Amino acid sequence: MGPVDYLVIEFPANRPPDGSALPLLVDLVGRGIIRVLDLEFVQKSADGSVSGIDIADVGLQGDFDVTLFAEAFSGLLDDTDLADAGEALEPGCSAAVLIYENTWAAPLATALRHNGAQLVASGRVPVQSILASLDALETEN
Repeated sequence: MGPVDYLVIEFPANRPPDGSALPLLVDLVGRGIIRVLDLEFVQKSADGSVSGIDIADVGLQGDFDVTLFAEAFSGLLDDTDLADAGEALEPGCSAAVLIYENTWAAPLATALRHNGAQLVASGRVPVQSILASLDALETEN
């Protein structure tokens, strides 16, 4: 098995998800780059309460079958995780919570484990930090 990551993607209160990213997710799955383990949607009301939203009720537009991900359930994502994801949201916003396996890395991870290696740290550089660094370099030049 490859490394497993999660994303919490917030959608603005005045612009619910339109589904334009779902075909890209389907493409990643189809090419064997990732495997979707869980995909859930949550919303945070103005009073701060968080509730789940069925994927069919999100209001996605486009020509794709939402049932492809509606059945993605590994058991890794539970109600506590959804509540924690909701804490990160601004009131009135909704979010997609995605857990996925990086299947592209599975052969590498297997070979490393068989050699006794183990992952001892990982992380991500936030896109905002990368953009800020690039902007700073542009300003210097």
